[in-house]
Amino acid sequence: MSEALQSLLDLLDLERIEEDIYRGRSRSAVVPRVFGGQVAAQAMVAAGRTVPEDRHAHSLHAYFLRPGDPGAPIVYNVDRLRDGRSFTTRRVVAVQHGKPIFTLSASFQTYEEGLDHQAPMPPAPDPATLPTGEERLRSYPHLPADTVERFLETRAAVDLRYVDDPPYGDFGTPREPHSQVWFRTNGKLADDPLLHVVLATYVSDMTLLDSVLLAHGRGGWAVGDVVGASLDHAMWFHRPFRADEWLLYDQQSPSASGGRGLGQARIYTQDGRLAVSVVQEGVVRVPREH
Repeated sequence: MSEALQSLLDLLDLERIEEDIYRGRSRSAVVPRVFGGQVAAQAMVAAGRTVPEDRHAHSLHAYFLRPGDPGAPIVYNVDRLRDGRSFTTRRVVAVQHGKPIFTLSASFQTYEEGLDHQAPMPPAPDPATLPTGEERLRSYPHLPADTVERFLETRAAVDLRYVDDPPYGDFGTPREPHSQVWFRTNGKLADDPLLHVVLATYVSDMTLLDSVLLAHGRGGWAVGDVVGASLDHAMWFHRPFRADEWLLYDQQSPSASGGRGLGQARIYTQDGRLAVSVVQEGVVRVPREH
């Protein structure tokens, strides 16, 4: 396991301070606030620790309410909304400085046989044929060196490979609002299914709004031609998967309006199983000229 992955796992390993109350810490991100994927992942850890081991996450629905302060701890309060025969529901509120910054509802289910079908996996090149994230980032001379280093630091725990140039690599001309990324953790993980859900939740917030930027030829936060933040985030976990094995994150944007952009995505295992569906809306604004 890489040192960066161990550091991320330590970050997501919350401290229990009371019954159904947990405390997490933060670290720096590319933007000067807590990375949304971190808060969502930590909230899933808090929820999952109150659920029996035979019940696995099948969905989450979250709202980002306020920017998180990376210099302060985050307290996660878990409400046990329901414990049924098949389903368990939890609500988590993340608090900083006495105010909620994030809320999450998560549902867990016992294993059950049932109808089974899925959308086919779209074509995508083998991840081994693609440049690494570091190789891509260092190939863009227009990116400031400190921006490149921040990206590399915050993504060091994950091997994330774009199929095509990301928005900040090739911008100025609108492209199809579709982006594909392969990802896996930089090291093997334990067999705990919740851990793989938590890591996928963490990574899912890294690139989902890229397709919004592509549609308008914008480079994004890395080049400063838009400002924005996540508003809400939803995930449905359809089939078992491992976050330490290659996953294809196929993303698109059907709409942007009112200062908001919508991203939709599907995550497939390398052998073609649809593992996760994801939807996110975020604030995407063009900076005003003074």
